[in-house]
Amino acid sequence: MATLQTIRSKGPLLVVVIGLALFAFIAGDAWKVLQPHQGKQDVGEVNGKTLTAQEYQKMVDEYTEVIKLTQGVSALNDDQLTQVKDQVWQSYVNNQLIAAEAAKLGLTVSKAEVQAIIEEGTNPLLMQTPFRNPQTGAFDKDMLKKFLVDYAHLDASKMPAQYVEYYQKMGAFWNFIEKTLIQSTLAEKYQNLIAKSLISNPVAAEDAFTSRTEQSDVLLAAIPYSSISDSTITVSNSEIKDLYNKKKSSFEQPVETRNIKYIDVLVTPSEEDRKEVLNEVTEYANQLGTAADMNTFIRSTGSVVPFSEIAINKTVYPNDVVARLDSVTINEVYGPYYNQADDSYNAFKIIAKQTAPDSIQYRQIQVYAEDAAKTATLADSIFNALKDGADFADIAKKYGQTGDANWMSSANYENAQIDGDNLKFLKAVTSLGVNELANLSLGQANVILQVTNKKGVQDKYKVAVIKRAVEFSKDTYNKAYNDFSQFVAANPTLDKLTVNAEEAGYKLLERKDLYSSEHGIGGVRGTKEALKWIFSAKQGEVSGLYECGESDHMMVVALAGVTEEGYRSVDQVKDQLKAELIRDKKAEKLIAQLGGVKASSIEQFKSVPNVVTDSVKHVTFAAPAYVAALRSSEPLVGAYASVAQLNQVSAPIKGNAGVFVLQVFAKEKLNEKFDVRAEENTIESMHQRMASRFVNDLYLKANVKDKRYLFF
Repeated sequence: MATLQTIRSKGPLLVVVIGLALFAFIAGDAWKVLQPHQGKQDVGEVNGKTLTAQEYQKMVDEYTEVIKLTQGVSALNDDQLTQVKDQVWQSYVNNQLIAAEAAKLGLTVSKAEVQAIIEEGTNPLLMQTPFRNPQTGAFDKDMLKKFLVDYAHLDASKMPAQYVEYYQKMGAFWNFIEKTLIQSTLAEKYQNLIAKSLISNPVAAEDAFTSRTEQSDVLLAAIPYSSISDSTITVSNSEIKDLYNKKKSSFEQPVETRNIKYIDVLVTPSEEDRKEVLNEVTEYANQLGTAADMNTFIRSTGSVVPFSEIAINKTVYPNDVVARLDSVTINEVYGPYYNQADDSYNAFKIIAKQTAPDSIQYRQIQVYAEDAAKTATLADSIFNALKDGADFADIAKKYGQTGDANWMSSANYENAQIDGDNLKFLKAVTSLGVNELANLSLGQANVILQVTNKKGVQDKYKVAVIKRAVEFSKDTYNKAYNDFSQFVAANPTLDKLTVNAEEAGYKLLERKDLYSSEHGIGGVRGTKEALKWIFSAKQGEVSGLYECGESDHMMVVALAGVTEEGYRSVDQVKDQLKAELIRDKKAEKLIAQLGGVKASSIEQFKSVPNVVTDSVKHVTFAAPAYVAALRSSEPLVGAYASVAQLNQVSAPIKGNAGVFVLQVFAKEKLNEKFDVRAEENTIESMHQRMASRFVNDLYLKANVKDKRYLFF
């Protein structure tokens, strides 16, 4: 118990249960993405090793709990959960790839190495834990050791359930950190082996220094490729095929993708729906002035703004309400009115306006005994002793607690849904005067609470807000559904969809190279079933109607094409190759045009049709130059300038956006002393970054299969 109190007093993530922790430490899973399955079902494969759905789910749950604990939240939203699932999969793949290569080389991470990392205490992962010194912010290995000792000797029968749960969560958290330490250290070892194979030397260091410090100022004359119409350039199929064969390796397709065409119907409210919402808000506004239980009444209206029993900063309320607060008196009902920004009808009533501190300092003693009666008796005894002048800290220490004061800001609770014990606690904290005491019964425990300081007095408001977004009715949705379902039934082929969509008032959309690892179609949520269909369908097939989004979208999908794993075909990259050939043929013409000009200065090119001129200063070999006249980055500008003689006009140069000639009119060297060790360190850092890309190469060779879309 002593270690728990030590951690609680120091670690910002380790405030337990009572007080503000009630908001962040609500137990229970917020989601389950996979129901238990019968038998073994695989979600992926790496180097021939399969990952089952159950194994993947376990890893997702583990990481979810880590995120919840470190961020102090009780649940993650859909976007956060999606990110967690992707991170877990990517981490699993990377770890499998590295582990396989490390095994070939005999690379391992010993327990002694892990212990050494902990002893040193500088690894970034350790800084993500609550085991940190509050004064320095540094990792505190002694806090960790004490926690692990207490955790190993945990006797659940002798501790409150919330303490036991907390220890278990922290134990799982540390197991995750330790496992991640091992994996990251192994990856670092392998990466260092690759990086060390890339040699830095004094010659390379000098070249790097020169390419960075020698600068040139250049004049430029260019003719953009856009000056020649694409229609004037002829490209044959044989030329396209020849270029394809030369560049075939760059068209490798590591995984299968699919091309689709689809119709996405967004259901929107009708005018009748708008009138209905307005009528309801009008009726609620009439009742707002006389409602007895305001909390219950606001809930009954379907308002998206919950009623706060505690006065809060006006900035917490919606902007449209805030803009009108100063023009409304206490107990006056304002509205109904329409707010275009969020398409809602609104009404509100100011219940109270008062001044209150924005930050409150308090301390507490948690009281817990064998049963409720003994807990109450003990709490009364402690409360009376404190009222009679007993020292708060001394009594807290007697019961294994620090009694340290903590600050609570209004930002900690003003955006939260507050009820039950949370509300009871906050009402006490916000209403007590400085040095006042309170004895609160919260769940299975009591809390002796004392406010020690207050600051930041501000105007606070208690406002009952009715905010109803304009939503479509069931009738409106049913009409849209019936119309769309009839269209889908009448157009069961891709050809018919293509021909008839526009006439029926629908827009046929297109998406190429859709991956199975993606989580939605066209940015619409809830399209998982459609994605499953896409990757099981045959080319040319049309799906049924899918209801998706936030129950406000309907979708039909057609499979337009499949790009198999391997190499993309000539037809699939034909447009890209043709564009490259057109650019090359334009370059040939422009090189001939500029090469025919006998000029000794850039000024003499200005009379050439379609020529643009520009100047670029401080050009180096190390960085590509941006040419404003061409609206393009042109690496060859720096390459030529680094070796060119002063005032000499170059031969025509084929660039990214046009053909150009250059003339260097000034050169200088930065006033910087050459430091061979510093330059070599820079090169080594570059090598480390290059080595970090090794996982991508391993991925391409590992035959990775991602089938998560079938389950998640």
